Amino acid sequence: MPLNIVLIEPEIPNNTGNIGRLALASGSQLHLVKPFGFKIDDTRLKRAGLDYWQHLSVTYYDNVDEFFEKNKGQNMVFLSSHGTKNHWDIPFEDNLFLIFGKESVGLPKSMIEAHKDKLFKIPLYSKHVRSLNIANAVSILVYEGLRQLS
Repeated sequence: MPLNIVLIEPEIPNNTGNIGRLALASGSQLHLVKPFGFKIDDTRLKRAGLDYWQHLSVTYYDNVDEFFEKNKGQNMVFLSSHGTKNHWDIPFEDNLFLIFGKESVGLPKSMIEAHKDKLFKIPLYSKHVRSLNIANAVSILVYEGLRQLS
């Protein structure tokens, strides 16, 4: 799989469903880290993922510690509006883990502090926008990565 999409404590089922569909379409692996803001059998998740969810390669984790323990040594980058480097500067490679935070607050501050050297953002060109919808942000990153890897 070319890329790994990681959602830390996703809150909105529609976003997770759309990202699941994107993961399948792009040949990416989806990683979902609990707790979720919804039940995994939520109809909104299934509606957004349509009938694709059954074909998706997804790994579930009970918490952030389990995710990092099971993926120790993997190459990871972290996406946040607090990043200082643009997403175009990410050194994309096969199996790269793209880490995204929850919709309401993004990545935990402790994670941002611990990974400042691997923290990237998608540039915004309006002072009236705080951040992008997570499904849009994931799409931008995944297809930029696929473009660079092709």
